[in-house]
Amino acid sequence: MSYNTTVEYLRDEEYPQLKGKTYLDHGGATLYAKSLVENFSHDMITNLYGNPHSASKPAMLSGNIMDDVREKTLRFLGADPKYFDLVFVANATAAIKLVMESFRDLTSATASSSGFRYGYHRDAHTSLIGVREATNAHWCFRSDDEVEQWLDGSSKILESSTDNSSEQPCLFAYPGQSNMTGRRLPLSWPGRLRNSKLHAHQNAYSLLDAAALATTSSLEPVFADPDLAPDFTSLSFYKIFGFPDLGALVVRKDSGHILQWRKFFGGGTILMATLIDQAWHHSKESSIHDRLEDGTLPFHNIIALGSAIDVHQQLFGDMNRISEHTSFLVKRLYDGIRALRHTNGKPLAVVYNEPGNHYDNSKIQGATIAFNIMRTDGTYVSYLDVERQADERDIYVRAGGLCNAGGVATYLNIKPWELKRNWSAGHRCGIANGLEVINGKPTGVVRASLGAMSTLADVDTFLYFLAE
Repeated sequence: MSYNTTVEYLRDEEYPQLKGKTYLDHGGATLYAKSLVENFSHDMITNLYGNPHSASKPAMLSGNIMDDVREKTLRFLGADPKYFDLVFVANATAAIKLVMESFRDLTSATASSSGFRYGYHRDAHTSLIGVREATNAHWCFRSDDEVEQWLDGSSKILESSTDNSSEQPCLFAYPGQSNMTGRRLPLSWPGRLRNSKLHAHQNAYSLLDAAALATTSSLEPVFADPDLAPDFTSLSFYKIFGFPDLGALVVRKDSGHILQWRKFFGGGTILMATLIDQAWHHSKESSIHDRLEDGTLPFHNIIALGSAIDVHQQLFGDMNRISEHTSFLVKRLYDGIRALRHTNGKPLAVVYNEPGNHYDNSKIQGATIAFNIMRTDGTYVSYLDVERQADERDIYVRAGGLCNAGGVATYLNIKPWELKRNWSAGHRCGIANGLEVINGKPTGVVRASLGAMSTLADVDTFLYFLAE
């Protein structure tokens, strides 16, 4: 854990948009460098790119560069192209939806099927939660311990003694990092699931949502051993580089066959189709991504991704250095928030996380802090008021439910009936209507998240604002 002083020198030149501003919402989207925009603009001006589905020289140029960027991206992520493929999508949510559609369509082809089994972790982003709507057999793991019990066979979650549910395909999904608290979850679970000898695990696959994790962490530990890696990994590149607005699904090639049963097909994914008298089509078979990338890809964005990787590495080195830098900063921020006190000695804020989670250990904690501000009598200040007042001072954080319903319910101790009561009372996430605190409980949090170009001044400016 060490501070990267180089950031102090490059920031004014590479991030002029930050002058006079404190940006602490890297968990939502990090910032793009000036060099990236200039390099990409120069590329667009000096080259002629065409639709890669055509056969012209401009089209071939686009196609060749896209192939190069695909491999470059896999290597940047630490995923060997021999064992992994990369499917370009709009964002991490689109990657998750792609997996869901494949599992849904596979099991719907069987008349007696009740759908695939789906287990997801309490810390899941809304996009992972939404997968449950495609099946009747779903379960939310309420803790890491509950996942551990399922993996070692001491729990019969997602099994039934009255039917053949354990024979159905199973998808286990969880985030590599909570987008609310920054807590990092074990990366060992996918390998344990794959190597399990238990009957209920034989048709099980894993989906890792790496969108939050990838912002300030290397994914090399995720993909280092293909036998232990997730079957599917979703991520968004704007959370790593700031630009382009693009996502990916990284697929373990030995697991990719399960995705071929998706019913929908678009331009570019099939070789032939009949329309008159009968409906038949033949999908491409050359690669996993050829079968799944519907229509014309955003090839300009993919070309920009190549520039983004180059500039990112030139400015910051590897992701491990970014991890050390942001770990240093988040520890300083955490210690600073915890040290703030009212004149009567009561704490100014409550920070939400697992007991014993250490902010100086990047293996279990990312560069994100979720908290609420309290008054001298221990009552809560509206998290939206904190966000608004910070914004007035050009300090940018995120406030609300953060698309993390499980985290909010758990850390704020809000029961299902209370959530329904809050809804009927008129509470809506992100809308300031005086219902940010109901019956003494906050309905959301303030989140501060750091990135590769964050500095000590950012942290200290925010702490000074809170102290005011």
